[in-house]
Amino acid sequence: MLRTALRNVLAHKARLLMTVLAVMLGVAFVSGTLVFTDTLGNAFRNQSAKSYDNIAVAVEAPVKDGREVGIPASALKRIEGLDGVAGVTGRVSGFAGVADQDGKLIGVGWSNKGGNFAPDEHGEDAAYDFVEGTGPLTADRIALDKATADRGDYRVGDTVRVSTDGPVREFSLAGIFTTEDGAVNAGGSLVLFDTAVAQRQYLRPGHYHHVTVAAHPTTTAQQVLEGVRPLLPEEAIARTAGEWADREAEAIESSVEGLNTVLLAFAGIALFVGIFLIANTFTMLVAQRTRELALMRAVGASRRQVKRSIILEALFVGALASAIGFGVGLGLATGLRTAMDSWGVKIPAGPLVISPTAVLAALGVGIAVTVLTAWLPARRAAKIPPVAAMSSVHAPATSGSLLVRTLTGAALTAAGAAAIATGASFEDGDDGRTAIAVGAFLALIGVIVLIPQLARPVVALVRPLLRGGFGVAGELAGRNAVRNPRRTGATASALAIGLTLITGLTVIGATLGASIERATTDNVLGHYAVATASGNPVDESVLTALERTEGVAALSPQQAAELRIEGEVRTVSGVSADDVHRVLDLPVVSGSLDALGRGRIALTRTSADENGWQTGDTLAVTFEGRGQKDTKQLTVGAVVEDNEFVSGVVLPREMLAPYEEKPDIREVWVTMDGGATPANEQVLIDALGNDPGITVSDKQDIRTKLGGMINTMLYIMYGLLGMALVIAVLGVVNTLAMSVFERQQEIGMLRAVGLDRRGVTRMIRLEALVISVFGAAVGIVLGTFLGWAIGETFRNNIPDYALTLPWDRIGLFLLLAGAVGVLAALWPARSAAGLDVLTAVKTE
Repeated sequence: MLRTALRNVLAHKARLLMTVLAVMLGVAFVSGTLVFTDTLGNAFRNQSAKSYDNIAVAVEAPVKDGREVGIPASALKRIEGLDGVAGVTGRVSGFAGVADQDGKLIGVGWSNKGGNFAPDEHGEDAAYDFVEGTGPLTADRIALDKATADRGDYRVGDTVRVSTDGPVREFSLAGIFTTEDGAVNAGGSLVLFDTAVAQRQYLRPGHYHHVTVAAHPTTTAQQVLEGVRPLLPEEAIARTAGEWADREAEAIESSVEGLNTVLLAFAGIALFVGIFLIANTFTMLVAQRTRELALMRAVGASRRQVKRSIILEALFVGALASAIGFGVGLGLATGLRTAMDSWGVKIPAGPLVISPTAVLAALGVGIAVTVLTAWLPARRAAKIPPVAAMSSVHAPATSGSLLVRTLTGAALTAAGAAAIATGASFEDGDDGRTAIAVGAFLALIGVIVLIPQLARPVVALVRPLLRGGFGVAGELAGRNAVRNPRRTGATASALAIGLTLITGLTVIGATLGASIERATTDNVLGHYAVATASGNPVDESVLTALERTEGVAALSPQQAAELRIEGEVRTVSGVSADDVHRVLDLPVVSGSLDALGRGRIALTRTSADENGWQTGDTLAVTFEGRGQKDTKQLTVGAVVEDNEFVSGVVLPREMLAPYEEKPDIREVWVTMDGGATPANEQVLIDALGNDPGITVSDKQDIRTKLGGMINTMLYIMYGLLGMALVIAVLGVVNTLAMSVFERQQEIGMLRAVGLDRRGVTRMIRLEALVISVFGAAVGIVLGTFLGWAIGETFRNNIPDYALTLPWDRIGLFLLLAGAVGVLAALWPARSAAGLDVLTAVKTE
């Protein structure tokens, strides 16, 4: 039986090619994901460990009441005097944005960092290797990382404009260095300042955010740690370098694990779709070899041996496809690494990590999926009686089995739909999405079970159109599409799964995009939002500059703070009482917004309803900060409609001023005389000193930024799901090709009675078109339902949420499905049309 299985594999190379491709693509995704994430994790772990080279102990400054306290320089001097300590280095860090020659920010805001140059007694800082010049030793000098200097076309001695969330300043470039800093590897920049300058900018004079301690060779890290701890401020965190490196490694593994899970989920989808192609292939192979199998039974082969022969074929195919897929996966892992580098996300250098787990998982998954999927066709083949098989009488599905299949599919679909609808109604979005995920799985399985039964009535609806539009070829295509409902259903199922996921994502993306559109259009009256590129609070100097700018008709900051209101800590928004109604749309439900100017507060409708508050109520509000703590009785002067750009409690920012050392101003909304025009935007940019660290965004910029994030995620998801669709397309090709092989005699008879080659080609293409559009339609309906349900779980978090159906994209999906079907039919249709009539008629 082993030799028989091998001969069958070699005898049907073309038939099994599609199965090999399906398994190969799924295994490539699995192996590529595992190797890539292992490589990524190993590279970052090595980088983390390297950053603690020659360091015994590292210390982080404490944070009290939301403020960074810092480690005083006096503590560093005491640490330096300890026995066994070879050196102590203090570091401060924060945002620093570098302008290019055109005044634009180099790098991504959040990854643009600044720090201090900390030279030793030899004038060198071991953390940085200078390739040109020296470190900054005076207040008017800086050093840049090489990547940033190259992007900005800067040379030593040039003047560089730098923003640090305050007024932009100019420095002379003293040196250029290389670094393995994570921010630079993420596409950002690193600016080194003189220590005193960095301390004034990021903390306060004479204090550090971080301290590292080096030890003499004869002293252990633990001994240094025990000596350092008593010399530190309370709540400072001190650990050995090894402990810090381990913690960072764990954090890296955790973040990589999330990426790993996402990629493996898509690999699972690809394999799930591949199951239908594999099952289809083996089912048709068994059907085409009934006489051969019957002969084996007649000469003494048992049912078990027949089944074992087919499973051995699947084992060979799975092993071959898995081996090829693993090799392709290594190429995919390398390609992902290169792609990330081209996107500006630099990964530390390191070898490709191929772990035994990755090899075993990839090969095991590929072989297991192939063998398990072939088991059912093998079981059916073993049950065919020898006499019936030799007479080519295939046992049709019994009415009982069809009834069980229909009832099972209907029950699963109904249970899944109920779980999805229930999840959509949950108040807790996370619980709702969990229920929807369970329901989606049940519904997909149920629809897959039902699809063969759905094929007949659905295709019957379009058969008149096929007959009327394409004559005999159309009638034959319609009949062929439902001749074998199981085969048609398996092929359509693969497309349905892919289109379900893609349509669901598209509906969610369109709905969120429309919500963003409404939020910026309906909730914002101002023409511009001014914020920092880093996401840090806007400095009050920005507010002062805007207030003095000619042409500014109204402006209001959105200042965030936390206050205790009626005994509970709540986030509030501090605004300009006189101008807030001119920059944000806050329709009044009760009271008047003018009350803000009289020292009263306003509530959003949701906040008022949830707490049972109303206009005229007096609330106990506790202010705390700058060593003060006051509780005031404030009156609710207005209740307004919800606006996502302010918190549930709104008050004049003047109330917060006595308690805020550094106001947390998220953005400043500005209304300009003459509206949003290029000239007005330039006026604001000039008023802010052409600061690369400050962004001036109009409504369209806000929509583009938020909508762009959604579209980027959608395109990534589309790309990952593309693997599943490729396998689904292979399924259509495979089904048609094997169907043509199975129907050679029939096609020969059709040619003999007058159907020309063009008619045969048209028949095969229309059959593919019907199957593809049928599968796509099922997927689009189920995907739309899922998209609606998932969207409902976000309703409480998105003001003015409303389902938006992207009819243009849905129509495009149907057209693409039809095009896929026609393209997939090219080779099978050509093969069918090229059959020799006499040879085909004699084929049994």
